Order: sequence, then C-alpha cells, then structure tokens
Amino acid sequence: MTAPDPRHATFGHGLSAESRAAALLVAKGYRILARRWKSPVGEIDIVARRRKLLVFVAVTARDRLDDAAEAIMPRQQQRLVAAAEAWLATHPHDVPGAIRFDVMLVAPRCVPRHLTAAFDASAS
Repeated sequence: MTAPDPRHATFGHGLSAESRAAALLVAKGYRILARRWKSPVGEIDIVARRRKLLVFVAVTARDRLDDAAEAIMPRQQQRLVAAAEAWLATHPHDVPGAIRFDVMLVAPRCVPRHLTAAFDASAS
C-alpha cells in the first residue's frame, strides 16, 4: 500500500477553504462569477460581483487566521493583479464602476475573515 500524497490533501483543503469563502461572499450578497480562474499570468481564487463592484478574491488557508494573513505577500498580490488584468481583457462586459482586491482568510473551526480592499493594485 502506498502512502497518501500530501499534495492531494493540500488541494482538497484549498478547495474546501474556497468553498467556505464563496459561501460567505454569497451570504454577504455577492454573486460568484468564477472560481479558480486560471490565466498564463496567475490564478484568481474567486471573482465576485455585488452591484457595480467587481471583486477579485485571494483565499488563503492556514491552521490559524493570523498565519493566513501573513501569507499574502507582494508577489502574490502582483500575480492576482496580473490575473485580474487578464480577466478584464477576456471579459470586457464585466468592467464595472469599481474594482477591488480582497483577501479571505480561512482556518479550521473559524468563520472565514473577509478583508475588503486588502491591498491597492497600484501599490503592487
């Protein structure tokens, strides 16, 4: 018998975290447009809309919420911004009045923490 591949467990944990984050966004009145959207320059965990606001969300899962908060580094922010630009180029009908970059922190046995306007795209 072979040992379980830890990458599969990590992938499953990430999908669960994204599902929890998406559920919280829906409860807050957002409509999910895409999950795990991939482009050559990066991936967007969740693309959501609420009225005229388009939100690109990075979901970070760790054992503790504080650890998850520390995981969003400038490099990840730059990749999210680049992926958002790719999204907008391929979905021109989705260009709304405003765009925001949020982060959703997820940890076991905790309600996900939604950080709105977590970073400024121009600062990345």
